[in-house]
Amino acid sequence: MPKIFETPADLQKAVGEHLGHSDWLVIEQDRIDQFAEATGDHQWIHVDPDRAKDGPFGACIAHGYLTQSLVNFFLPQIVEVRGISMGVNYGADRVRFPAPVPVGSRIRGSGELVSADATKDGAVQAVVRVTVEIEGSERPGCVIDTISRYYPAS
Repeated sequence: MPKIFETPADLQKAVGEHLGHSDWLVIEQDRIDQFAEATGDHQWIHVDPDRAKDGPFGACIAHGYLTQSLVNFFLPQIVEVRGISMGVNYGADRVRFPAPVPVGSRIRGSGELVSADATKDGAVQAVVRVTVEIEGSERPGCVIDTISRYYPAS
């Protein structure tokens, strides 16, 4: 269940708050293979289970950018902003991949509202730090500061 903000301005009162967690998602080889096909990144550590089992990670691992892209899947499960005409993805800062995400892992997003500031065009720009947790791992698979702009309903 996402943390709900009734208006974009309400975000400004919640800076520093933990927003909650998404559901767990299992990273299956099929998802990794589809990402490889979509991006052209067919490196063996991602797509060759036989070779990968003898490699540095003991199994195939998700692409870092696959893990990062799943943040878009996790965010709506973490935060919902109502009273908007639109919300837009404005970008990201500080992307890191501290630990590999092995095939078969369960991952989820954890969100923290880092900042929320009014913009000149009337939106609220929010930075949500999403940490992609790997079940059973001390280190996350990805940490990213997402930047979204929420435009109030007229």
